[in-house]
Amino acid sequence: MEPVITVSSIIRSHESPAKVTESIQKLFPEWNAEMSPEENPFPSTRSDFEISGAVDSMETFMSKLRESRVLDTAFDAMVMNLCESNTFFSISRQSASVGKISFVVGAKTLGGTLEIHLEGDDLALWLEQQTWHSGRDSVPRTAGDDLTMDRDGEPNEWFDSRGQPTMRDSVQ
Repeated sequence: MEPVITVSSIIRSHESPAKVTESIQKLFPEWNAEMSPEENPFPSTRSDFEISGAVDSMETFMSKLRESRVLDTAFDAMVMNLCESNTFFSISRQSASVGKISFVVGAKTLGGTLEIHLEGDDLALWLEQQTWHSGRDSVPRTAGDDLTMDRDGEPNEWFDSRGQPTMRDSVQ
């Protein structure tokens, strides 16, 4: 069963709410904000505003990850903040505006971020299943395993500088 999915973003006073909404809908087509600020002419007097809304499915999002062949990176980023039945992660809003996914780990990014919150039972297992690919038959992955990227986004190397495997018993 899919988790409860919420997507939110902060719209700064100088940003267009319509363009932010459009960038979210490139990856989550059925997303609609619960409340959205009006477009303001320049100079804007509007304060920063958070828009948020629920989505029923991550199918478009997951399809983009499969097309880009970044399922292990996606899995690592999505479980990095996993706590029992909840997780959250950030992606670049600028990348989303062109239908691409770029995970934001640690530092702020130019153009803002989209925050995706997931809540549901057996969330780690659901994320493993959603990001499964045939390479996992020979290198299985689980949330928080020794193969996960570091919290700053640095990858764990599977091979040393001479091409020798650094993982035990997984790479043959």
